[in-house]
Amino acid sequence: MKRKPVVIGVAGGSGSGKTSVSKAIYHSFKGHSILMIEQDYYYKDQTHLPFEERLKTNYDHPLAFDNDLLISHLKKLLANDPIEKPVYDYAIHTRSDEVIAVEPKDVIILEGILVLEDERLRNLMDIKLFVDTDADLRIIRRLRRDIRDRGRKMDAVIEQYVNVVRPMHNQFIEPTKRYADVIIPEGGHNHVAIDLMVTKIQTILEQKSFL
Repeated sequence: MKRKPVVIGVAGGSGSGKTSVSKAIYHSFKGHSILMIEQDYYYKDQTHLPFEERLKTNYDHPLAFDNDLLISHLKKLLANDPIEKPVYDYAIHTRSDEVIAVEPKDVIILEGILVLEDERLRNLMDIKLFVDTDADLRIIRRLRRDIRDRGRKMDAVIEQYVNVVRPMHNQFIEPTKRYADVIIPEGGHNHVAIDLMVTKIQTILEQKSFL
């Protein structure tokens, strides 16, 4: 009988460094049985809406995510069954026809701004992390990323941050910090915290005889 995989939830605001933390943990176990699932892949399918309506999507609100599908996929992986992970197309603001085949692994990292918001998701996690970074650093990182990687104008990024990202963070993301087992300040730059997490995960895997 196969053992139940270990699930690590990594939450935090946009630009907090949660992806860097998740990747650092992932690469620490490179060569072992590990996979990463990004909550961003599980935005709701909006093909039933006209394009003009899709443009109004608030991607920082809990209702933007198809948590029912994410939870069902996570349960399949926990039962050691493969899944077909959806792909979201930001150009058309809905799910694409493409899917990604994902095989079950011993360690599953679930990363996203609101992975700690849904109690059903939290109940599937063995370790819950919240990456906590000051708002001024988060907006600077978001500015750099959106201008460099997404070709956006500075004014547009700032307007979105002030009108959507910041209020959604304060209302929905920041409060989930209370559910975290461990709070990691400064994200991927906090090597001590990441090393401690890797050691803890190794201990759990050894107890389950995965390592």
